[in-house]
Amino acid sequence: MNSQRSLGRALGTVALLATLGLSSLSALATELTPGEVRKIDREARKITLRHGEIRNLDMPPMTMVFQVRDEKQLERLKVGDKVLFAAEKSAGGAYVVTELQSAAP
Repeated sequence: MNSQRSLGRALGTVALLATLGLSSLSALATELTPGEVRKIDREARKITLRHGEIRNLDMPPMTMVFQVRDEKQLERLKVGDKVLFAAEKSAGGAYVVTELQSAAP
């Protein structure tokens, strides 16, 4: 009986994760990286971040330009803001910020 209950919970979890979609699953698995906004180009949907190590991209700390998947993420930011973000490499080779939030308390 307990094994059936455990199996039911496991299947429920798998079903829930499947409904989130693959991009959400990868975002869940990606940790957020600390960074500081150095420049914002709202028209081009780009942001320059000085960032720590990005483990999922095997990238050391540096300052670089990222594309932003959702330009609304740039609306509330200004140069000097501390942020936490997730990024991935797109099929075209560009680095894209997929999640962006303020690191301020």
